[in-house]
Amino acid sequence: MNEAPKGLRLHIGIYGRRNVGKSSLLNALSGQDAAIVSDTPGTTTDPVEKTQELAPLGPVVFIDTAGIDDEGDLGALRAERTMKALERTDVALLVAEAERWSAYEEGLVSVLSERKIPFAVVFNKDDLAAPPAERVAALEQAGVRTIRASAAQGRGIGLVKEALAGLAPEDWFQEPRLLGDLLPAGELAVLVVPIDLGAPKGRLILPQVQAIRDILDSDAACMVVKERELRDALERPNRKPRIVVCDSQVVLKAAGDTPPDVLLTTFSILMARFKGDLARLARGAAAIEKLRPGDRVLVAEACSHHPLADDIGRVKIPRWLRQYAGGDIEVVNVAGRDFPEDLERYRLVVHCGACVANRRQMLTRIQRAEGLGVPITNYGLAISYVQGVLPRVLDPFPAAREAFLEARRAAR
Repeated sequence: MNEAPKGLRLHIGIYGRRNVGKSSLLNALSGQDAAIVSDTPGTTTDPVEKTQELAPLGPVVFIDTAGIDDEGDLGALRAERTMKALERTDVALLVAEAERWSAYEEGLVSVLSERKIPFAVVFNKDDLAAPPAERVAALEQAGVRTIRASAAQGRGIGLVKEALAGLAPEDWFQEPRLLGDLLPAGELAVLVVPIDLGAPKGRLILPQVQAIRDILDSDAACMVVKERELRDALERPNRKPRIVVCDSQVVLKAAGDTPPDVLLTTFSILMARFKGDLARLARGAAAIEKLRPGDRVLVAEACSHHPLADDIGRVKIPRWLRQYAGGDIEVVNVAGRDFPEDLERYRLVVHCGACVANRRQMLTRIQRAEGLGVPITNYGLAISYVQGVLPRVLDPFPAAREAFLEARRAAR
């Protein structure tokens, strides 16, 4: 908890064929032996992540991937994992050797361009050979920056870092806000934090910690209470709080205790805006209206954790959806980086708040679902919908509220 969470770091993917020096480049950029380097092709078998501070970008995650040209059945699986790492890549480096440019490199250029992932081409091992002038000219004419480097000798590494700073999204250098834009300086927020079996011992969960920090960065104040103390807490201040933020599991009680003139939302809905696209996820929630017994629903979590007796994703949300639909619904749970390709099998995708994932990964999943015509929403939106309070908790976000209401009218 003393370091920037991985989900808030810029993810830099390093791609290319085997033995072009991807791991050597990672070590040179990080200034340490973060990855094993060998002349044997295929040394890197799975994506390796290295977190560090990289000026002027700040906190980043480097993703060192297996060679895209790996061979055999096992090699094909490695290459598949390499391509899957693109889902969480904000910026990419395509590493190549000067005299070995082939269909593999062209394919990566095409995929990176298609996915709109900013990237540069690093011609590594330039101590052995210089890249052909016509290849460099063709890439730069297409708007792709090229850099000559020798990771082994440490030459050109400064230029690679400079390129990364230029490739970072424009909003990367802006301070991300979770709810600070909803809370003017001097105002009060009340955070409702249940302490149950799902609460980590001795600490708060990441969205709660991030909310507190964002409130303090806004020169505002916060009061943290459990759900049973909310009504009493609202009566204590000499003026009403600006907003109440609650855990999704107690949203119905919080809605009953919070006066109509005080904004109300949930931590999960804040994360839907922070890590994804709230309006699109709100539209997806309206698909719950059409759920019927026998439908199949995918419940996806970005992290992997040991299931609890009353787990939110494996027990509570499936129970609430079945009650709402009036019968049995087939619920499939996936966790971590497992996100199925065959989404068209599902009537709805319900995703967690993605507090441990980066925004690129969440937006990729939203885009994939929508591209297949499958509605996607998140935990907080789905829970608030089945509890009948979704318009209330979307009041702080008028555009998302209208997107939901429009989708619900169409669904009905």
